[in-house]
Parts: sequence; C-alpha cells; structure tokens
Amino acid sequence: MESNRAWNTPVIGKTESIYKWNQPLLSSVLDTDFYKLTMLQAVHHQHANVDVEYAFICRSKENLSHLIPEVREQLEHLANLQVRDDELRFVFDQRFREYLTDDFRRFLALFRFNLRYVHVSEVDGQISIRVRGPMVHTMLFEIAVLAIVSELRNRTKYPDVQLSQVRDRLYQKFEWLEKNATKEELADFRVSDFSTRRRLSQEVQREVVDIMRRDFPGQFVGTSNPMLAYEFDLPLIGTMAHEWLMLHQQTDVRLVNSEKAALENWVHEYRGRLGIALTDVISSDYFLNKDFDLYFAKLYDGLRHDSGCPFAWADKCIKRYEDLRIDPKRKELMFSDSLNFEKALAIHRHVGGRARVGFGIGTSLACDVEGVEPLSIVMKLVRVNGAAVVKFSDDPVKNVCEDPSFLQYAASVFGIKEFNDKVAQ
Repeated sequence: MESNRAWNTPVIGKTESIYKWNQPLLSSVLDTDFYKLTMLQAVHHQHANVDVEYAFICRSKENLSHLIPEVREQLEHLANLQVRDDELRFVFDQRFREYLTDDFRRFLALFRFNLRYVHVSEVDGQISIRVRGPMVHTMLFEIAVLAIVSELRNRTKYPDVQLSQVRDRLYQKFEWLEKNATKEELADFRVSDFSTRRRLSQEVQREVVDIMRRDFPGQFVGTSNPMLAYEFDLPLIGTMAHEWLMLHQQTDVRLVNSEKAALENWVHEYRGRLGIALTDVISSDYFLNKDFDLYFAKLYDGLRHDSGCPFAWADKCIKRYEDLRIDPKRKELMFSDSLNFEKALAIHRHVGGRARVGFGIGTSLACDVEGVEPLSIVMKLVRVNGAAVVKFSDDPVKNVCEDPSFLQYAASVFGIKEFNDKVAQ
C-alpha cells in the first residue's frame, strides 16, 4: 500500500546521513534475524495451525506514542515486500544450508506480510503493538516492528548522526581491543553481528557489517541478518529463540515437559544441525538441572546465554557437562546478552579455554555513537492458542507473562520459588 505522506527531509550538510528519509525503512523480507527463518521452517512443519499473539514491550519506558502514525505507515510498506529469487538462492544454497527444505522454500517465496494481523494503537499514553494470527504468518513481524520503531525513534531524537561518527566509534573500539587483547586471544575471539532489532538505522548496520568483515582484529564469523549476509556473502548465524520453547507450553504436552518437547522437536527438524540451545526460558538452573540431561547434552553442540551473570552461567554449564562426563572443550558457549568488546573479552578470559566461546553483539555494534541512548525494546510471544505463556528469565527484568494465574501455576509446576510478579506487560 503506497502512502501519500510527504517526507520531511532535514537539512543535512555534505556529510552522510544514516537515515532513509524518503523511502521505506525495510527493503527486504530478509532484513530480519536468521533464527526467525529457522524457527519458521520448524513451525511450518510442526505447528502450522497454531494461533499466537506477540506484544511489543519498551523496557526503557520511553514514551513512543508520537511515532504511531509513522509506524503505521512503515508497516503498510511491508505489504509490498516479497523474497526475490536471488535472495532465495542464497538462503537455500545447499552447500551451506542443506537443512532448509524445498517445501519451506516454496512457502517463503509466497510469503507476504498481512497487515490484518498487526494492530497499532495508543494505550495509557504509550504505543501498543500487537500481532495476532497464525504463527506461520505472524512471527516475521517481530524483527520488522523492532527495526522500524528503533529507526523512527532514533531519527526523531538524533537526526544529525552521521556515518563518519559510526565509523570513528567502531575503529576506536578496534584500537582498544588490539591494545588490550593478546594476539592469541584475538585469534580465537569470535564475534557475530546480532544488531538488527535495535540498530540506529539499516544504513548503520550495513556500514558496521562491512567494516567488521574487512577490519575486525578478531574473527568476524558472520551476521544474523540474511539480507546483509547475502549482500556481503557472509555466513548466516542463528538457531532458536525463546518463542520456540515458549510455544510448547501450550501445545499437546504437559507444561512440565514443554522444554524437553521443544528440544526434541528441534532435533527432529534439523537432525543435529543448528544445535545451540537457549537455557533461560524457565531459568538456566532449571534447564541445566532438570531438562538438559545426557541425551540432550550429547545431541546439542552447545548453549546460548541471554540473561543473568555470564560468568556464573559459564561455570554452571561447564560443570553440567563435566558432571555428565562430557568434555566441555568440545562444546560451544554462545553469549548474546548486552555485550560489548570489553565484556566479551572478560568472558573469553573467564572461560579460559574450558569450552569453545562465541559472541553475538548487537546494540554495541550498530547503536553506539556518543550522545545516543539506545532503546531497550522487545517483541515477545505472550499467547498460544489464546492461552498465556511464561518466561522465567535469569534476569527478572526480562520475565514475560500477561496472566497472573498462569504465572502462579507455572511457578508451582517448575518449582520457581522466587519470581517477579510484575513482569513485562
């Protein structure tokens, strides 16, 4: 749907603006996170008839209601997008991603964003964005909504940021890393770009990925953004997100067995590929002590950290592998929670060769310019087939549940003695 709105272009000097002032913010269905595609294939095969609801959450509590007209307009542009043949050939290249199937390729080729499923309004003076409908047709809205809201807010609040500032800041961080890390550490310092959802703008992420692939002093192993992976011929990084495990809380398994069912179904879908599991849907302690037994520890290549203390989490994971008589040096610990180079290097040193380590860095890569305060926004699965789901994160700020009675019930089922009942709404 084309808009008749006249774009307001600010007066910019001869330097390079980071914003798309006169065109849609998203130009490709593949401007998303790769794990949305891997989860979408699994949902397409195993949960095609499941209806879900997603809710936008601004954790930083910033009032974004003034963006509602522009958000609606940008969402209208999504309806014009479809995956191009050349993009499909890249994503489904069987030399690298033989686990993606022909029937899913046909589905993705036909996929369109259907605006009937997305609802934008003002509630209690704040923006409310809800996506409701079949999971196979709604789950790709998540990253699109977050990227749109992030860029619209940033260009309203920080209209004069230039690409030169982005470049200068990134190279300053490279210099810090080269000064503070040894050559041996840099040789094994593996970083991926995870910055799509909270980037300053699409142009900033593109610039950052281009610089990282050319000049990063450690190992730049790829990006989670399929559009940019195609543009720069980079590896695609991503497996599963929290919604995959949360989905199984309201399917045909007992709640207490939901994580095990999700892990089992992922293995069924990918047969040993994409074997990095999230640990913090029902807390990492519960995951490691109750659900992550010898069977799954052998089946999965490693684990991903996304909340709580990364140092304590690494020690717990390594101990769990050792208790199961598995050599943790053969397993991967992936870290992706609010990282920068300083924090990642400290984690790298803490693990100290006891396991393979990788880092997915987002906001600190593509939303790090002096004077810019990044948004803290997420879009979380809140209902499956009309029933609530829950997330007991290792960080209470990241808890999710909209139904107090289900929250209490899930806490009793999983033996969660302490939880924050003021979870994100």
